[in-house]
Amino acid sequence: MNWQMRLLSMIQKRADKKIALAVDTSTAEVRTILINNIVKLFEEIKPETLLVQADFKIRSITPVKADTIKYYKHGKSSYTEVLEWAKNEKIDSLFYITDVTGYIYEEITNVDYEMFWLVPDDYLPKVPFGKAIKVA
Repeated sequence: MNWQMRLLSMIQKRADKKIALAVDTSTAEVRTILINNIVKLFEEIKPETLLVQADFKIRSITPVKADTIKYYKHGKSSYTEVLEWAKNEKIDSLFYITDVTGYIYEEITNVDYEMFWLVPDDYLPKVPFGKAIKVA
């Protein structure tokens, strides 16, 4: 099954869950069309999804359909704030679009919600926890 169908199925299976989609905005060198298409998929299938834009800090949290993504050029990324936010907000499933090169506090070795790393790259790195899905 290709990644698009897999992601569609994953979103549909979580129709009654509280989910969030985080986008790593730490670099302008990303596949913006691909990322925008993923955001649109969440918007159409589960419009109450929360969209979190973050790099070394959370930049914005909005409904998935109400925002445009702004990228930065500094190249720094930390996942810690988003992971802690998801825990505090009692998110059931967090989907994170990133190249998985960001920083996580060493104390965070797992999360108590479903974690999916959506990697928009040909290289699929090892993730610290959760499941990595290549979306390229």
